[in-house]
Amino acid sequence: MTVLSINNLNVTLEENRILSDVSFEVPSGKLVGLIGPNGAGKSILIKSILGLIDGASGDISLDGKDINSWSIKERAQKISYAAQGAPVHWPLTVGHLVSLGRIPHLSPWQSTSTLDQTLTLDAMKKTDVDHLVSRSTTTLSGGERARAMLARAIVTGCEFLLADEPIEALDPYHQMKIMDILKELAETGHGVLLVLHDVNFAQKYCDELILLNEGQIISKGLPEDVLSDENLLKAYQVKATRLEKNGEVFIIPTSRINQD
Repeated sequence: MTVLSINNLNVTLEENRILSDVSFEVPSGKLVGLIGPNGAGKSILIKSILGLIDGASGDISLDGKDINSWSIKERAQKISYAAQGAPVHWPLTVGHLVSLGRIPHLSPWQSTSTLDQTLTLDAMKKTDVDHLVSRSTTTLSGGERARAMLARAIVTGCEFLLADEPIEALDPYHQMKIMDILKELAETGHGVLLVLHDVNFAQKYCDELILLNEGQIISKGLPEDVLSDENLLKAYQVKATRLEKNGEVFIIPTSRINQD
């Protein structure tokens, strides 16, 4: 089993401490949800793991090897990233955009192979954008673009996938479809770390949860433990009730504390 380890991660930006002593692991074969209120530091945490934040310190390793010792290409072959609301500034077709996910596996100036093209089409089918293959990405809706960007991350075939709110702009059908895809990736041996806001999706799909609040982890472990009434109150400042239907438990926020 391969493990992505984050140890004592600290981030300071413009003299503001954003993350403090954050430590956790993402094992291969697990879907790990990163949850918490707005401003908790979730997106900064994801970007810090990827080496995209200058003000970060701490130890990040994959299978015991410091990822800072890797080249950019080596890192791109191991960890793929689906950014939150990532804009597309060039009028690429969806097919071309998704195929860019194969670049880490190509030599300079090497063209994509038949295998690369097959993998690209498979990723587009999974995320339900194959019918948009010839469409310009600048004409896509927010949800269509989000699915195309996830397809690009999936086609890389990395051991680990990091996704920042991959279902934020999607309709209910595609929210469930994307979560099914991410769950399947984990079940086939990939490690998946994703930022989520919907605690019910987090509870239903994730193997483990990390609850972040004000830059610190206040709980991590099994969903049923992390999503306790005490933790929901502490992190989100809401009281909730739980409804059970067909064997599933749904968390319903009922009131907020410290009301205006």
